[in-house]
Amino acid sequence: MIAYISSFIDRQILSLLVVPIKRDLQLTDTQISLLMGLSFAVFYTLLGIPIGRLADKANRKGIIIWGVLLWSFMTTLCGGIKSYLQFFLARVGVGVGEAALSPPAYSIITDYFPKEKISRAISVYSAGIYIGSGIAVLIGAGLIGSLPQGGTTVVPIFGEIFHWQKLFFYIGIPGILIALLVGTIKEPTRKNTLHHNQDSNKLSLKEAIGYIKSKRKAFLSVTFGITFISMVAYACMAWIPTYFVRTFGWSVQKAGGMYGIIISIFSTSGILVGGWLADKFVKNGKSDGKLRVGIIAASGIILTSFVPLIENEKIVIILLSIPSFFCAFPFGASTAAIQEMMPNNVRAFASAIYLLVINIIALGFGPLVVALITDYVFFDENAIKYSISITIIIASSLALFFYWNGLKAYREAIK
Repeated sequence: MIAYISSFIDRQILSLLVVPIKRDLQLTDTQISLLMGLSFAVFYTLLGIPIGRLADKANRKGIIIWGVLLWSFMTTLCGGIKSYLQFFLARVGVGVGEAALSPPAYSIITDYFPKEKISRAISVYSAGIYIGSGIAVLIGAGLIGSLPQGGTTVVPIFGEIFHWQKLFFYIGIPGILIALLVGTIKEPTRKNTLHHNQDSNKLSLKEAIGYIKSKRKAFLSVTFGITFISMVAYACMAWIPTYFVRTFGWSVQKAGGMYGIIISIFSTSGILVGGWLADKFVKNGKSDGKLRVGIIAASGIILTSFVPLIENEKIVIILLSIPSFFCAFPFGASTAAIQEMMPNNVRAFASAIYLLVINIIALGFGPLVVALITDYVFFDENAIKYSISITIIIASSLALFFYWNGLKAYREAIK
């Protein structure tokens, strides 16, 4: 979870730097959204597939350690970039490193915990998403407030940089300590392998793909359900601080600090409560309980999609806690559902495919869709409140459809 927190601090810090990055690198909202989303997501997801396959065969702890070191190094390099292209490539490198975390982590956690506790265990790990995102905006807002608003400074090795680039040194360098901490994890014995009388490493790629295909309706329903919930989450994480700045005239520090508190409290609570409820459903005989949690979440988000359109900033702050809670609510349960469907031999590989879909669509296009609507539908950056609401209602409606459509298939897949 600590490693996951670090990864989300690294990837979410850009949401607070929209104004200075646009100013100093002379970028559009669309170019900024590519830095926040697609530059990271493409390699994060594509490399997740071979890394997931490797994690089904090799030492999972070692894979995570190298990933932490790589994403921390590339985050630090963002502090020395001189152009948009260099920035884009450094963000690609961050994505490559972070691809090595979740597939092996899911597999390790599932081997550590009994079936009836998996949703809660993965929810605790996945809480790193929201703790990290909250810390990113809270600490980021504080650090931004302490830095000069313009101009440059000189640092060793990299030379002249903008003041906001110092943040990447502050959040990247501590990754070395986190890699050492990951080294204290004990690699667990692999359980629930598909071939009980063979070494678990010997499941072929064709067999692994074939097993996933045999469960494809349930697998795709869970995957696309959580993907569209995550699309709402990433769109909001990327643009809500900027929404407060443009709509209510807040400072970046105030907007980031307030939204960071909301994410830290309500999203973290949401994922933990969602994991608990999924396990409770299963304990009470509802085998599709993990998907029921997704249906509840999607419904709650749909009902609050109007929040960015409210003109009273105090009411917006209060009501934002609801979609923030529900965006996190199903993540641990949905991830646990994938683990439950798959044997150990396929678990990390299936998780990598699951994350590929989530991150290409949700992380890659969540921030981008909001920016495209703002730039090319309304042609007005102050119309961002409409762009956010439109994105929320479309994505959450799709999530509801996929979760509902997958209930029967999932029940059959886990028999």
